[in-house]
Amino acid sequence: MGEYPKALSFFEQALEIRQNNLLSNHPDLANSYNNIGWAYDNMGQYSKALLFYEQALEIRQKTLPLNDPDLAASYNNIGVVYDNMGEYLKALSYYEKALEICQKTLPSNHPDLAASYSNIGLVYYNMGEYSEALSYYEKDLEIQQTTLPTNYPDLAASYNNIGLVYNSMGEYSTALSYYEKDLEIYQKTLPSNHPSLAAFYNNIGLVYYNMGEYLKALSYYEKALEICQKTLPSNHPNIATSYNNVGDVHSKMGEDSKALSFYEKALEILQETVPSNHPSLAISCNNIGNVYNNMGEYPKARSFYEQALEIFQKTLSSNHPDLATSYNNIGNVYNNMGEYSKALSFCEQALEIRQKTLSSDHPDLATSYSSIGNVYKNMGEYVKALSYYNRALDIFQYALPPTHLHIKNVKESIDIVKMNL
Repeated sequence: MGEYPKALSFFEQALEIRQNNLLSNHPDLANSYNNIGWAYDNMGQYSKALLFYEQALEIRQKTLPLNDPDLAASYNNIGVVYDNMGEYLKALSYYEKALEICQKTLPSNHPDLAASYSNIGLVYYNMGEYSEALSYYEKDLEIQQTTLPTNYPDLAASYNNIGLVYNSMGEYSTALSYYEKDLEIYQKTLPSNHPSLAAFYNNIGLVYYNMGEYLKALSYYEKALEICQKTLPSNHPNIATSYNNVGDVHSKMGEDSKALSFYEKALEILQETVPSNHPSLAISCNNIGNVYNNMGEYPKARSFYEQALEIFQKTLSSNHPDLATSYNNIGNVYNNMGEYSKALSFCEQALEIRQKTLSSDHPDLATSYSSIGNVYKNMGEYVKALSYYNRALDIFQYALPPTHLHIKNVKESIDIVKMNL
């Protein structure tokens, strides 16, 4: 169990004392509201966090100069909550206000400026705009490298962020090189159960997962889960993330019942703790849909996929990669149900998004080509199927290790199609 509830109790006592002794717009009251907001944010109670952060901001806007650093801190805090809630455009708006103040008032290598760049990078990352994210993360890293000792945790966080972007861009070896720099710093400076280590283990697990090295991925994901269970409340969203990650590996290894168990635990936590249209809920629904699809329970799979799509359509930009994942999933299940025209429509929507937002050699693009190939194969249009499979194979062979399951599956599909030509 984390220490946040205990901290919250102390912060609330401090607030009560200050409310009894200070004017309603006193800066110390803003500090109390800020502290309580911080505790709720870390407990995953985002709407409560937002309420207190906004009260702090209101006081600061009334009492401080327009460019005061405390005002920038308030904008950043509110941005963090909106980012956690999946309201990325609102988050970006607040982060940019904070950055504007920092740029006007601080030296060009100030740590708060680095934090602002990092925050904006995270929003762009969450929106699927990876080149923008990388640009801001590199600005953050540049400041950290000039101002911090080589083994400082904030420097590790910067390496971690850049690794995350390269992983999402499908550049796995580059991602791993940044994560190795992280690990070296974290192992020297943090206790073995620190939450930052859990985040690191999740991220490096994701790289191995994407490379098809599932046992390595599982090992890192389980380390992350163990830390989260020791240090966070049992219904914290970060624990749900770990459950989802472990479920992903079991799903890829064909262990559907284990995968479903972890996915359902994740969904249960998220339903209790995040807003009903939070992207994390959609990811959980997609995951459960994948298991039912693998088990041949297609109507159940489609139901979960459609729930995910509905959330993504409400919360993400129209060309977000997660939206493409939803379209592709629904396309795959329609293909399995024999409804090929519907399948093709959804798979093509997914491909269109991926072509706009991802590099031409990204594995997710190959996944789209493979899915469309599957539909054409089932429709008996073998020439078209072969064309899409070959495109998929070219990318998979370029981007993935030669032993990856995706390469094996596409090669088998190509052999089947060639036999029917």
